[in-house]
Amino acid sequence: MDAYLKLLAEVGLAVTEAEEALGDSAPGRAEEALDRADDALAQVRAAWPAMTAPERTIIGRAATPLRQRLDAARRRLPARATLSVGSPELDPDEEVDPLAAA
Repeated sequence: MDAYLKLLAEVGLAVTEAEEALGDSAPGRAEEALDRADDALAQVRAAWPAMTAPERTIIGRAATPLRQRLDAARRRLPARATLSVGSPELDPDEEVDPLAAA
């Protein structure tokens, strides 16, 4: 059970780091921390079938608020901007054939 609690502690630390990064307007750093938290939660989920019923009770109760904080922090991340499709602009210097100009 100690290993699972340590993983949840890593999740908590990573979510706290992400929340602080979002407060400091550093979304890149926040996203990296949230990815680390997701990875640790995935390890807990993978171990779930091997846990005993009492371990599942304790880990489940501890993981629920961490998951809620992680999801809330993820929602605070700014949306990624995508490039729009547009027509290319012609550069006048590129329109001149260097061989013909010589």
